[in-house]
Amino acid sequence: MSGSDILTGIALVLVIEGLVYALAPSLVERMLEALRQMPLETRRTLGLVTIVTGVVLLWIAKRFAG
Repeated sequence: MSGSDILTGIALVLVIEGLVYALAPSLVERMLEALRQMPLETRRTLGLVTIVTGVVLLWIAKRFAG
């Protein structure tokens, strides 16, 4: 993975997050409220599942990209 791959990944995250805030700001508020109501351990588990999913998707993309 090169520096340009990392920069591309960060840029894509920023674009997607920006779209969510621009197109559905009230949805973001509802999601934040839902997160506040979740127990800390549930949020931690959700974060870990998200990380694992991202790593698996990166592995699949790299494995079958070429």
